[in-house]
Amino acid sequence: MSRSDRILIAAGGAALVLAAAAGWVLLSPGAEAAGRDDAALLLGTPPESAPVVASGTPQPTTIVVDVEGAVLEPGIRELPAGARVADAVSAAGGYAPDADLEAAAAAINLAERLSDGAQVVVPRIGGGTAAGGPNTPASAEPAPGGGDEPDGPVNINTASADELDALPGIGPVTVDRIIAGRRERPFTSLDDAVERGVLNRGQLEELEGLATAA
Repeated sequence: MSRSDRILIAAGGAALVLAAAAGWVLLSPGAEAAGRDDAALLLGTPPESAPVVASGTPQPTTIVVDVEGAVLEPGIRELPAGARVADAVSAAGGYAPDADLEAAAAAINLAERLSDGAQVVVPRIGGGTAAGGPNTPASAEPAPGGGDEPDGPVNINTASADELDALPGIGPVTVDRIIAGRRERPFTSLDDAVERGVLNRGQLEELEGLATAA
């Protein structure tokens, strides 16, 4: 056999080895998956291993609420979803000068989250309270018999909280004590209020001629 024949035989054997190796690589599981991924990329579709994310229903980003009552700019307001009552009041310009802040504090939860279509009503002074009015503080309890200006001495058994607070030497703490005391039992006199610890002697002197328990 000539030298050139041996070279040809050796080259042919090497080619067969390379072909066998290539076939083993292509037939292996990893190569099969890679081949599928390459084919998917060529076809413009995502590989099998890529998760498919389903698109859900888009959530609203804004809500519409109605702000009425004692605010500077009442009306319809558009707010971000998740807004609270305080945001609605602020969007309406804030409290008006005639807002009843005590009644508002009792009836409105500024931290409450709003829903679409909700209404916020801020109570006005002298206009009653909004929903939840039964939670009005005891110091704001209306007096039996109405709220007309008194013609004579103020009767501490029937006077309103505002009338009591207007008396000299009487502040909110004493007003609360008077209201709580008369609920327990009516006062027979101003001296009775002193003896029960509702008034002190200094207040009694200031109230002479201006208040009574009769």
